[in-house]
Amino acid sequence: MIVTLTTDFGLRDGYAAAMKGVILSRAPRATVVDISHYIAPFDVQMASYVLWQAAPYFPPGAIHVCVVDPGVGGARRGLVVEARQHLFVGPDNGVFTPFLDDAARAYELANPDLWLPRPSVTFHGRDLFAPTAVHLAQGLPSSECGPPVGDPVRLPAWDVRREGDTFTAAVVHVDHFGNLVTGLDHARLAELGDGPFRAHLPGGETLPVRRTYVEVETDEPLALIGSFGLLEIAVREGSAASFFGLDRGAPIRFSR
Repeated sequence: MIVTLTTDFGLRDGYAAAMKGVILSRAPRATVVDISHYIAPFDVQMASYVLWQAAPYFPPGAIHVCVVDPGVGGARRGLVVEARQHLFVGPDNGVFTPFLDDAARAYELANPDLWLPRPSVTFHGRDLFAPTAVHLAQGLPSSECGPPVGDPVRLPAWDVRREGDTFTAAVVHVDHFGNLVTGLDHARLAELGDGPFRAHLPGGETLPVRRTYVEVETDEPLALIGSFGLLEIAVREGSAASFFGLDRGAPIRFSR
């Protein structure tokens, strides 16, 4: 049984540890893996990207609990998503957008029998999501959590638009190195043919899509397919975000 945790809790406080305690008290032999507790506070978009990076590399059947939840206690639903042989548990606020393909199935967390008694209205990670994850890991069908959800919230930042021979994709993440990662997968770019391809930035700059960083000089910008298969803008041994003054949401066009 593998349960992963992705939160914006940090490690100064006991929030992440409390969730682990709930899981391990009910499933002492579970393997609990921290994907990250350093998501920027309330940053659902960052959480969606980090979870998208890591989750596919876990064994089938892993349960991924994500708690970046600025709407906790409000009208937003709790959710379990079945996707790509994994289960995802957390708030219905768009954090699971990268996994919501046509084959995914979502259910509302509406069965209080699966939660801790007297759940807090401000800590659903501990009181709803963690205990539900244990039940799921022990074989509970997702459909027992609540009714199906046909309209889970999606983050528009992940949308990719094609117009003729051009794709337009937003920067969905700025990584530790300052790389500007877009939501365009290399497999979609290949729909345009064999290339070569070029990236067109909002400031009018045009960059060829290279294979690797060493094809340009130090401090020179380039576009390339990153290690997770998404098109990104980078600067060799530098920060593309600083170099171009761009951030998340910036539209990047890719063409032949």
